[in-house]
Amino acid sequence: MDCVYDFMGKVTIRPDYSVILDWIKNNSSVLDLGCNGGELLSLIVKEKNASAYGIEIDEQAIYKCVELGLSVSNQDIDNGLSEYGDESFDYVILNQSIQQVKKPDVVLREALRVAKEVIVGFPNFAHYSSRFQIFFRGRTPLTPSLPYQWYQTPNLHFLSISDFRDYCQRQNIRIKKSAFIGNNAFYGLLPNLFAQTGLFLISK
Repeated sequence: MDCVYDFMGKVTIRPDYSVILDWIKNNSSVLDLGCNGGELLSLIVKEKNASAYGIEIDEQAIYKCVELGLSVSNQDIDNGLSEYGDESFDYVILNQSIQQVKKPDVVLREALRVAKEVIVGFPNFAHYSSRFQIFFRGRTPLTPSLPYQWYQTPNLHFLSISDFRDYCQRQNIRIKKSAFIGNNAFYGLLPNLFAQTGLFLISK
């Protein structure tokens, strides 16, 4: 669930959505790669007055986006973003989608080309609960951020927060901001062990 109501009836936004909204400036142009049903994109339009567009491969998710009045195209981001020029957008978002593409390196390079800044969010495979399940049970882990059985998962790549930091260093990608979430709390100490989700704001 993306937005829930507390006991006072107030809407509570998902923690990763809250971070992303905080990072995006008002009146920006945004492209959401793998926008799913458009929940995040809709929030960005409403809260940031953004010119926002989405790309999604799942037709049922696109129908949901259309119902929300969003501009979304049916496209496979693994094929690149050749229709967009350099720095066409202020932000490109890859939230919970980079681990699902076949060629994450290509997708990240293209995202950094077409946007001034890129926001990447992914489940942290090195969370202590995942390590525990692999070591003691010898099974593919099931966690809140990795909730699928091995035969059902859309995830093709399993990376950790440390993996992504190392990748950025090797590729000379600048990490401008980061946030680490677990059990609806934010972690600053040992995030690779305790955070279930990593979020990064990066640029060339």
